[in-house]
Amino acid sequence: MRRVPLGVYISVPFCRTKCSYCNFASDVFSRAVFERYVDRVCSDIANAERDAADMGGKFEREVDSIYLGGGTPTVLEPAQLQRLFDAVRAKFSVTRDAEVTVECAPGTLSSQLLECLVHCGVNRVSLGVQSFIDQEAAAVGRLHKHTTVLDDIAHLRAAGISNINIDLIAGLPHQTAGSWQESVQQVIATEVPHASVYMLEVDDDSRLGRELIAGGTRYHAHFVPDDDATADFYLAACETLSAAGVPQYEISNFSRLGFESRHNLKYWTRQPYLGFGVDAHSMLLSAPGNAVRFATADTLEKYVSGSPLQRTPVSTEAALEETFFLGLRLNRGLDLALVAEEFGQPALVPLQLIIADLAKQELLERSENSIRLTKRARLLSNEVFQHFLIPAPRSLTPALVTPSV
Repeated sequence: MRRVPLGVYISVPFCRTKCSYCNFASDVFSRAVFERYVDRVCSDIANAERDAADMGGKFEREVDSIYLGGGTPTVLEPAQLQRLFDAVRAKFSVTRDAEVTVECAPGTLSSQLLECLVHCGVNRVSLGVQSFIDQEAAAVGRLHKHTTVLDDIAHLRAAGISNINIDLIAGLPHQTAGSWQESVQQVIATEVPHASVYMLEVDDDSRLGRELIAGGTRYHAHFVPDDDATADFYLAACETLSAAGVPQYEISNFSRLGFESRHNLKYWTRQPYLGFGVDAHSMLLSAPGNAVRFATADTLEKYVSGSPLQRTPVSTEAALEETFFLGLRLNRGLDLALVAEEFGQPALVPLQLIIADLAKQELLERSENSIRLTKRARLLSNEVFQHFLIPAPRSLTPALVTPSV
């Protein structure tokens, strides 16, 4: 079995305030629980090899990406962040060129915290900006101004951290074509090497989503652009960013050459990773060449109290399914020759009619042995992916399209 370095993800589910659009397992908690939480995460990291064996996965000590997400990891005290990084480096062999990312809410980067990040080896920061328009940011509960973001970027660069991502959300309350273009142009003006663009998710897992479904007016829901406008915003961002030298490489992600997110690429290409903390997901290789997924409890109370891991074996059929709906997220698409090499040519036979039909509908482009989503299909990606799903219980997968804090 080939050796592949792991990615390590640490969930920090604490926020200064709960944004109205947020559907993550994060919330505002008393700082009194922070230390207990860090204790539990550090314990889980120390026991990672045992837990991997219990789940039937192959433990790999080498790590080439670390990602702290949330929530807002930067609400922790510097000493608590230091403990998390120390725990990872005590258990794993972190490569010298590892990508080490921390999600930050604008306005949380004090000089003391920034010094801590540099000391811990952080070399990439993802800023949850969502909008450069102050009215739009405030409408969903963001606490920063656009000037805060610019100050944070300047401080990060002065500290030696220039690999910066900015998140934007299309479809926020009060957003217009003009204000959206202004936010996108601000991203370009900052010259950051990476940007993520998400379309507002409407579901009953967020306050804003529930209000939109109910047709109400709380949380500025009656000022949310319609679906067509939101789709137009997304397509405009794709064109504008690409023209500025920040081309799209995944449905929601854009990067200058060489600055693609190494950690997220592990998810999309089904490389192994371990997740720690609330609602954290893991995928490890398992003999003979299959994989296993497992996840932690999805609430703080259950996690801290010691709820067991939830395990889901990944069958060969499910692995093939994942290869398609994760790999097709990437603009480069899938190399069918490599898929056939891994799963066998007969496994692709039932999919050829599906591929041909989707190509006829102009949802897939086919070039020799590769397939990829068309520009139109990126707006309908979930519908396209449904065609490749097998009629079986869903396997655990991480939340791949999620904005930073």
